[in-house]
Amino acid sequence: MPGQHEDKIKAIWNEHLEVARALPRLAPDVAKAAEMIRASLAAGGKLLLAGNGGSAADAQHIAAELTGRFLRERKPLPAIALHANSSALTAIGNDYGYEQVFARELAAHARPGDVLLAISTSGGSKNILRAIEEAREKKVAVIGMTGESGGAMRTACDLCLCVPSKSTARIQEMHIMIGHTICELLEEGMTQA
Repeated sequence: MPGQHEDKIKAIWNEHLEVARALPRLAPDVAKAAEMIRASLAAGGKLLLAGNGGSAADAQHIAAELTGRFLRERKPLPAIALHANSSALTAIGNDYGYEQVFARELAAHARPGDVLLAISTSGGSKNILRAIEEAREKKVAVIGMTGESGGAMRTACDLCLCVPSKSTARIQEMHIMIGHTICELLEEGMTQA
């Protein structure tokens, strides 16, 4: 029985590797994203993160790496996953509608000079797009992480990192790889600053 799934496993892993091999074309934009965040943090700003489902888990994961540590001992960096307060999430969703859950949190926490990292594999999540609108009103820079097409986020963000894949699973795998890369660059930049 163990051998019957080997071909499927290899196909999944090969697809992952194909997307990963295409990722280096995003390197210049990933460097820009890390610099945008570094400059905000150095000036007293914070990183706000938003995503749905698996992207919410990625947002929370990245925030945890920054408030804790990634590879080096350093001061904690201010990063907030906007969905992490389940009471606020459910109250806002109930009272204002799910499209407002991130925008309302942004209205409360965001200040000019902060950065929003908005994550949506499709680039079309209505609550993420509404959060981007709120970020614009608050003079908050927006970095998007999406899939191949970028959806509406491609033009709505200051910088949109579009993973070259249509597969939600492969896109999410690359999002956490990009997130880890940004964390490592931030740690180097913030400890050297």
